Amino acid sequence: MNKEDLKAKILEAHKEADIASLYILEQQTHELFDEETLHGYYANILDLALEKLTETLEAHRVMDMNEVQDFATLRALYEYAMEHYSAGKPSDAAALFEVLGGLSNDEKFSDAMKIHRSAASENLALDDFLEKLADLQETENTGTFYVSRFTKEAQELLDNNKSTEE
Repeated sequence: MNKEDLKAKILEAHKEADIASLYILEQQTHELFDEETLHGYYANILDLALEKLTETLEAHRVMDMNEVQDFATLRALYEYAMEHYSAGKPSDAAALFEVLGGLSNDEKFSDAMKIHRSAASENLALDDFLEKLADLQETENTGTFYVSRFTKEAQELLDNNKSTEE
């Protein structure tokens, strides 16, 4: 696919607010576009995801991980939360993880977001979270877009946070 065809497909997906299609085109964008254009591409995905978040909250519904657009929206919002975490903004990341945990009908995703939130709330650096709490090899085996497998230390952190909240 050439650059012009790709741009046309991206424009169409954006008009349709089709986040899933934008993710499907992601690999091709990396091959054909420069860094600045890629930054704009991901900003568009985030804008669409934030619109979908607002619509979902206003409708008082939860997102269904089995629905393609909801899945893609949760992925985009998770990546946004991880960007905050990576940028040294753990309190912002913790707030986003909390919202994400309540946004999905998927219990495993919601439980994983609780651990993410706890780690960020404790100001645990992202590198330490990934090294000490996340089981990245097991996560990779599950094929999820989010860190979904954790060490025993992660459960201990969650239990400690629960006991301090009570």
